[in-house]
Amino acid sequence: MATVSLRHIEKVYPNAGDGGKKKHNLKVTEEGVLAVQDFNLEIADQEFIVLVGPSGCGKSTTLRMVAGLEEITRGDLLIDGKKVNDVAPKDRDIAMVFQNYALYPHMTVRQNLEFPLKLRKVPKDEMDRKVNQAAEILGITQYLDRKPKALSGGQRQRVAIGRAIVREPKVLLMDEPLSNLDAKLRNQMRAEIIKLRQRIKTTFIYVTHDQTEAMTLGDRIVIMKDGVIQQVGTPQEVYDNPVNIFVAGFIGVPQMNFYDGKLIKNGDKYAVQVENAVIELSADKAAHLAAKGVEGKDVTVGVRPEHISLTGPADKMIEGTVDVSELMGASVHLHINAMGKDGIIIVPTLELEGNTTFSIGSKVQFTFGGNVVHVFDKETGKNLDDAD
Repeated sequence: MATVSLRHIEKVYPNAGDGGKKKHNLKVTEEGVLAVQDFNLEIADQEFIVLVGPSGCGKSTTLRMVAGLEEITRGDLLIDGKKVNDVAPKDRDIAMVFQNYALYPHMTVRQNLEFPLKLRKVPKDEMDRKVNQAAEILGITQYLDRKPKALSGGQRQRVAIGRAIVREPKVLLMDEPLSNLDAKLRNQMRAEIIKLRQRIKTTFIYVTHDQTEAMTLGDRIVIMKDGVIQQVGTPQEVYDNPVNIFVAGFIGVPQMNFYDGKLIKNGDKYAVQVENAVIELSADKAAHLAAKGVEGKDVTVGVRPEHISLTGPADKMIEGTVDVSELMGASVHLHINAMGKDGIIIVPTLELEGNTTFSIGSKVQFTFGGNVVHVFDKETGKNLDDAD
């Protein structure tokens, strides 16, 4: 149980030349490659924080700095108000679960779970109690006498998590712990982690590149790109109000559709024009734009696939061509090319009255409401109707 504060945290690696800059678009200074820059985050006691972003965005580097496995170049890391920049990893009262399980192959499951407790010279009776309790919580009691090679990937990951929680750490760090599992096991283990979180009272910091994990696990999620925090918020806040076009495209499966359009201002009302369709924005979106003094201009219009309809007034319809049609059971995912942009429309099969086939190359018309549109500045990528 602990609060964690990251204040102006930065990580600089010795200058790698243009190669590193081109590979990850990280900022390169005379000092070196800035892998994490000006990272600020306050994590509450027992909060579940998820760091999410594409490969090379700095999320694992940030986690390793919290763990003490990477040196902090600048800034302060505080656990329960105490600065721990120079405190050894073993003295930070944290535990870490790695992507590759990191189990000792020659030890049984019980011996793997006991290992961190033996290092701390925990009495035998207390050690047995903690190991048995962790095994019961994770459903691995029947595997205590097996060695890791006799376990499945999901079972090994449970053992790795068990070895971390027997110590009852203040902070539990998880670095992409489910990425080596198949899709079905990932779903099962996500549910297990949610249940685990209810049973152990600790602070979680979880790293993943999978935004579905981020949305389902986190109290708050931190979206990163090129070493910089893009947005921090609850999953619903980030989904409903992405601050920029990167976050809008990264969060949500399938991702948001983007179209070239015009923002039209008429008095205190606003509308977006996409192709020949003019769609008036909702009153609250118009109020946000008016409060910021936004004038009419060329913009990028973003709409989520599930917010698009194949029916609507004729003057609000946009024409597209079907590239691919995927029947997903409860819905059809239509891959549509419109105005030279590829996008996806999710159509519930109930709305199609049994006709779920769309021929490749056929023309469809679609529209969307003014309450679900996101309007992004073409130059900066910022969400113009963001309430903040």
